[in-house]
Amino acid sequence: MARRFRSTYHQKVDAKGRVSVPASFRRVIERGDPDWKEGLRPNFIIVSGLKYQRRLDCFTILAMEVIEDRIDMMQPGSRARKEMELTYHANSVEAQIDEDGRIILPQNLRDKLELTADEKARFVGLNDHFQIWKNATYESVYGAEEDALDEDKPADYDPRILLPESRPFLREV
Repeated sequence: MARRFRSTYHQKVDAKGRVSVPASFRRVIERGDPDWKEGLRPNFIIVSGLKYQRRLDCFTILAMEVIEDRIDMMQPGSRARKEMELTYHANSVEAQIDEDGRIILPQNLRDKLELTADEKARFVGLNDHFQIWKNATYESVYGAEEDALDEDKPADYDPRILLPESRPFLREV
């Protein structure tokens, strides 16, 4: 069963704001909703964030609880805590996947992304969460960056070299 959000998908958003959530993402959302069981609709959190954010960040219920626990550890009244509370509490909404595997993106979220009816949104899996972008916005933000990352890499380049060294661990059998 899927445990992480992986891959990139292009999903059409209809005039009512309905969009299919990729099946592999739905499995992760189900796993990350402690109240979900077969026959129920899984819930997750969509974070629209602050004005500068040009995407939606989507978290499972359990992943959001981790973020909320970390916010709770911050100094009350601090500027950093206020920013986090505005981002992850005031500017988020709980969403539910319907029986057809779709969600409804409310008009305010479509407006934030500048998504129009029958346009495709880009769903980008990023391990512990996924993002929803207007495709053109994603390309303007990351297109040149991805090209730069590809520059000067030999054909046999292995990006795992960027990973920190793993620590030995004991695996229980």
